[in-house]
Amino acid sequence: MHAVAHVLANHDAEPADVVRRRFDGLLGAMHQNRAKAGTLAGAVDHFRKVAKSYRPGLFHCYEVADLPRTNNDLEQFFGSGRYHERRATGRKTASPGTVVRGSVRLIAGVGTRLAPPSARDLARVDRVRWRGIRRSLDLRHQTRTLQSRFRRSPDAYLASLERQARQLTLPP
Repeated sequence: MHAVAHVLANHDAEPADVVRRRFDGLLGAMHQNRAKAGTLAGAVDHFRKVAKSYRPGLFHCYEVADLPRTNNDLEQFFGSGRYHERRATGRKTASPGTVVRGSVRLIAGVGTRLAPPSARDLARVDRVRWRGIRRSLDLRHQTRTLQSRFRRSPDAYLASLERQARQLTLPP
């Protein structure tokens, strides 16, 4: 297990294919020497099974520079965004804006933390795609607004819906 951890730590910053080959070699050696594990043979089989299921996405972090190696690193990375938002707003929990614009805020925060955008980066933005994202955010915002109208005055909101329903069913 320590040998596998050492290979995956990749202290020598070797390319993904080298790490993959070493990892596969260790798994093969574990399989060949399974009988020597004694009562831990079942654990070796289980480890190989789990490693095989994780294998397709296991080496991607070695191909992309600065991509965190584990879920713990990712959780810490995104958790720091949550921490800074709470600190900036003074809230103990996530702000309601996270529901409406959270996906955009999170990606923007992560992207700017890695490297602040330049004027050239901003000029290359696909405006059609940007407008589509804006439309989806506006729809979420409208939905959120309607929810708050119901919470503030349920009777008035339901009466308004009934008026609209009557107008749709009665002939002009």
